[in-house]
Amino acid sequence: MTGLTVLEKAEALLPEMSRSEKAQLLQWVASELSGIFPGIEKTPTVCGGDACITRTRIPVWSLVNSKKLGLTDAQLLDAYPTLTPDDLRNAWNYYRGNRPEIEAQILENENF
Repeated sequence: MTGLTVLEKAEALLPEMSRSEKAQLLQWVASELSGIFPGIEKTPTVCGGDACITRTRIPVWSLVNSKKLGLTDAQLLDAYPTLTPDDLRNAWNYYRGNRPEIEAQILENENF
């Protein structure tokens, strides 16, 4: 697929994707375009206003950092029994759309 634009590559992959994969892709695109990330909230008085999983005090940056350190989704769910697979998907979606913010928070907390 060399020489193709990103859009052409995406178009070529669509026939290979299942309906479920297409739905997930659509959700990612809609979240990034709208800036709305279901399941993620920022509350000034919780975790310094960092993006957290709704109804928890678990920051997205912490989950992303754990994943970067090699933890699998299954291990994260074991470590955080209140989280669901949807919560993790929401965190990864948020990270995808807000990478500079989350990377800065990881760096800030590593230096703390």
